[in-house]
Amino acid sequence: MAHNTMLLLLISLALALGPAVGFYGGSMTFTPGNRFPDGSLEMHFYYRESSMGPCGSQADWICESGSCGILTNTEPVVTDSTAQNLWCQSEVHIATNVTSNGPFVLSSSGCCWKDNVHGVGGWTLRTHVDTGRRSDTQSPNRSPVSAAIPNIRIPQNCFQNIHLLAHDPDNDVVRCRFNDANCTVCHQHQNIHLYQESCTLHREDSLEVGVHVFELLLEDYPISNITLTDENGVFSVSNAFNVSSNTAALSQVPLQFAIEILPPSQGCVPGVNKPSFLTPTPLHGDVHHAAVGEEHEITLRAQISDNSIFDFQVSGPSNMSKTLTSENNGVLVATLTWTPQKTDLYRRVPVCFAAEALHSQSEMRCIIVAVAKARVLSGEAKVICDDNSISIVVSKASMDGIDQNWLQLRDPTCSLTSNATHILGTMSLNTCGTTMDDSGDFIVFKNEINSFENQNAVITRRNQVKFGFSCQYPKMASVSNRYVNHKSDYIFTESSFGTFGYSFEVFTDNSFRSQVDPSLYPVQVQLMDQIYMGIEARTALPEVTLFVESCRATPEDNPFSAVFYDIIKDGCILDDTVKAYPSISTKYDFEIQAFKFTGGFDEVYISCSVILCAKDSLNSRCAQGCLSQAARRRRRDVSQETARHYITQGPLCVARQTHNSASKDSGFLHISTSTGVFAGLFVVSIAVLVGILVYNVRRTRSIDRMHLLSTF
Repeated sequence: MAHNTMLLLLISLALALGPAVGFYGGSMTFTPGNRFPDGSLEMHFYYRESSMGPCGSQADWICESGSCGILTNTEPVVTDSTAQNLWCQSEVHIATNVTSNGPFVLSSSGCCWKDNVHGVGGWTLRTHVDTGRRSDTQSPNRSPVSAAIPNIRIPQNCFQNIHLLAHDPDNDVVRCRFNDANCTVCHQHQNIHLYQESCTLHREDSLEVGVHVFELLLEDYPISNITLTDENGVFSVSNAFNVSSNTAALSQVPLQFAIEILPPSQGCVPGVNKPSFLTPTPLHGDVHHAAVGEEHEITLRAQISDNSIFDFQVSGPSNMSKTLTSENNGVLVATLTWTPQKTDLYRRVPVCFAAEALHSQSEMRCIIVAVAKARVLSGEAKVICDDNSISIVVSKASMDGIDQNWLQLRDPTCSLTSNATHILGTMSLNTCGTTMDDSGDFIVFKNEINSFENQNAVITRRNQVKFGFSCQYPKMASVSNRYVNHKSDYIFTESSFGTFGYSFEVFTDNSFRSQVDPSLYPVQVQLMDQIYMGIEARTALPEVTLFVESCRATPEDNPFSAVFYDIIKDGCILDDTVKAYPSISTKYDFEIQAFKFTGGFDEVYISCSVILCAKDSLNSRCAQGCLSQAARRRRRDVSQETARHYITQGPLCVARQTHNSASKDSGFLHISTSTGVFAGLFVVSIAVLVGILVYNVRRTRSIDRMHLLSTF
């Protein structure tokens, strides 16, 4: 009976929408294929288009500039749709052989977007390709990979953040930006802020009910300086952290979609007012591994109590099937099945999905399916989940012939140790690339062991290894109270130094004896206050030296943010208010005067890179000290020093002078948990842990926004 009622409601909604066809967005990815004896290169493009109404693709891709070869299109294949025309998405495969190594541009234009708030009519999609040989991979560049479900729907009062997929097969840095050149009005979302590095849309104020058009470009930049070699010569490409307004990206691909803002709902609670994903649904950004000719299965599971889930929207590859199964208590399960073909070999395939209820939708999640000839090797392991750390012990017998020296964790600066029988690794919940995700009913911390190759090698005689592991904690369990707002110790493992860690703390005065209690975070300061911070290395090795190579302030939790302020760089103190205090060789204590950024930013994060060295090593980075010229750097001796690791505290929140939530005392501050205070402390990390690990503890939230002014 409930199912029939839902069907009638859907038919009524479809009739109200009418039969009109509307463009609802598109995305493109590309990957190089075979290089033939005559020097020509095979290129494969995969274009997905979303529409409302009858399914099909309106796009007609042409060569806008450069030597594109002869474009050959397959017929559009419908990858997901409903009988009621609520949504549709199709995929087209475009192939070409290019005879010259160099850049070219594909484009497609048409009309019309579905009726929308900003009156955007025509659409244009452009894909910039460069087939020159990269010096780091010895192959042409592969584009960033992204996608979106056909119809994103959010009640007006429930829009907070949308996390878009931004994956790169070459491990480049991907940045998203609005496509200003192709659209004069659709990028003017005054109440939306786009975090380019994380590809996240953040709502800053209410959006008008209706359809909002988003036209984005994804660009990739290498993590280190490289060269591209084509028929015209060799060209230098700057790394992602030295990008200027004149720096060209390796490629550009479009990501266009529409967001339908629905009338306000009675609530926004996941699992109650809108669908919430449950385990074993993959987490956003997960990478699955599939093999040619072997069936790959993805399970989606979601629940809602105030309504019922009638379907899952899916953006996936051609020939992916979807099977729905109902469980008790409002749970619906979708099983996605896909068998990669030979033409899919080496592809990174995006799969996005969301659970659908009549007046609400779950968050959108996207994953990557990496296709190989055969499934990668895995091994037998024991995972130990502690309050603050994860340890993994892998049996060598289960991974015969694997060289531990060519294995790494998700963060390549973290390596592993071993004994005669096992490979060992220990990391804290916020280091070595460990990610935290909300699976719906659990908090999950994930990492993986990967094999890697010499970047300059053309051949290899080692098998590929991919070994994922995780720890999950029930939401009501106290994982570690220190993680509510305060970063716990950072733990790393390296083959020459074993397991070691760093603490990064805020202290109450310049004696550096009394730490600010973690339960009192977030820390509130006044401008010009002296902030006392200390970094300490913890290791079983007796003769080591800690070196703080850099400390950088950013207005977001990203040490590579486009907006930054260098406090220490290349071992040299740049900020005039910094004072370093003498201490033992494994400690670095310093003070800095409180400040804030201009431009309306709310927070200040501090990210420091640190290194441990053998104490008496004359050639180590620690012995070099302050380097005013980068050219004096040298190759790292792994037996004498660790890799560079990033640690974090933040955000720092500066109180309004009119508030009585903080008072100065002996140069430091009192802590207040008033709800008028910005939530925050200091943060430092190259990546990942920015969430709450304890969900039954209430977070302090800001109730207004400050216009930040610099004191520098």
